[in-house]
Amino acid sequence: MASGCIEILPTDTYAPAVAHISLKAKVRELPNKPGVYLMRDRLGRVIYIGKARSLRKRVGQYFQPSREMRWDPKTRALLDSIADFETFVVASEPEALLLESKLVKEYKPHYNVLLKDDKRFLLVKLDSSEEYPRFKFARLKKDDGARYFGPFAHAAAVRLAMQWARKKYGVLVQGTGTPKTKDLKYSAYLVPVPLKDLSREEYGRRVEQACDFLEGRNQDALAELNQQMATAAAGKHFEKAAELRDVIGSLKEIARTARERKFARDLPAKIAPAIEMLDLQRALSLPVLPAHIEGFDISNISGTLSVASSVCFRDGKPHKAHYRHYRIRTVTGSDDFAAMAEVVGRRYVRVREEGGALPDLVMVDGGAGQLSAAVRALSEIGVQLPVIGLAKQMEEIYQPGVPEPLQLPSNSPALHLIQRLRDEAHRFANAYHQKLRQRRIQESVLDEITGLGDKKKVTLLKHFGSIQRLRAAGVAELAAAPGIGPILAATVKTFLERS
Repeated sequence: MASGCIEILPTDTYAPAVAHISLKAKVRELPNKPGVYLMRDRLGRVIYIGKARSLRKRVGQYFQPSREMRWDPKTRALLDSIADFETFVVASEPEALLLESKLVKEYKPHYNVLLKDDKRFLLVKLDSSEEYPRFKFARLKKDDGARYFGPFAHAAAVRLAMQWARKKYGVLVQGTGTPKTKDLKYSAYLVPVPLKDLSREEYGRRVEQACDFLEGRNQDALAELNQQMATAAAGKHFEKAAELRDVIGSLKEIARTARERKFARDLPAKIAPAIEMLDLQRALSLPVLPAHIEGFDISNISGTLSVASSVCFRDGKPHKAHYRHYRIRTVTGSDDFAAMAEVVGRRYVRVREEGGALPDLVMVDGGAGQLSAAVRALSEIGVQLPVIGLAKQMEEIYQPGVPEPLQLPSNSPALHLIQRLRDEAHRFANAYHQKLRQRRIQESVLDEITGLGDKKKVTLLKHFGSIQRLRAAGVAELAAAPGIGPILAATVKTFLERS
């Protein structure tokens, strides 16, 4: 599997297991791959998150009777609380470590006491506000405006690498206050420049080179050091060769950690939708993971130009190829319930006729009234789909046959997913409504042309497609439109040029 790719196993569901025997069966379906596992209690809450070199072996250890007597009291209490688990497969053990850290910080499980911050790892800190910024080591990342590199899992490697960077780039490492001449200890890597002759601009350039190095862009340095190590070994300077070998190993560690940091930065876009879909499946007790969701919204002003939108999310992200907007045909005035019934019916009649895929979940913008209208429309066309309504004022979820709305916590991943879907449906409907309003305003100018009745106005707009093309047309082109003729064409052209 490619680095950074996360696989959600088919066995991952939130339906609580009734006994350890069923969980053991679930364990047998796990792969011997690195990943992260989430333990849940009978209420579906995440109570523990762990990482594993092999998911099958590590998770299986929790359900081996021979081990139970060796568990400490905390672990035994955890075992008694486990009702279900789910797993995420990643490409390597370091990626599992980073994913575990992120999920622990997001869920804050009761039984996790580690990975609450970055104290296990060494960071390199750079405060650019200093006159001559220094690279310093830190264990905790603070919100102090400084620039941080890492975390680095192997402290000795990064310390050795920074000693080399100090010589290579001529930057300050550790210490405080205004540097002295002796603080910049150059080696044969650089031509020495006394501190008094070193401008801040030149020092800043060297700092940026060192920053690139800490971001893993150090292939040139590795090539240079390998050449120096080979030269030292050939000259039988074995101590020097060994020293260079250790530095090369440290630089490789820096580069590897930089790649893992990139994986960590990419995680939210990859893992968050998966968590949201799983959480939504659990919250609504859906039979399948809601990987395909469609949302509807109605837009009108005092019942005029009533329109609707249908938007689609695939795997938690917008799938714009399946976005649709509609002009409401059968409803007069402001009746959002009837408009919702019309558009939901039209959408799924069309999907059925075209043999398209039905969604795993339908969401309508609104409360019980909009939900009932959507359910009625689906029933009339003989389509069965899970449907919910999301009421904006209190962010309550309405479900068919459930008297009280469901109100998820504000930090719920499931709520975040359907809020994004609702907001996208609202945006798409409003954009279409605004476009139609603007078109009507532009077209209304034709009402003032003497001799141009409604039928001929419609003819012109249909023939040219828009008021902009109508304005750009010449008299001959206008006259060529059905039923217009040269005299009326000249009148229209003169009026449009003056208006």
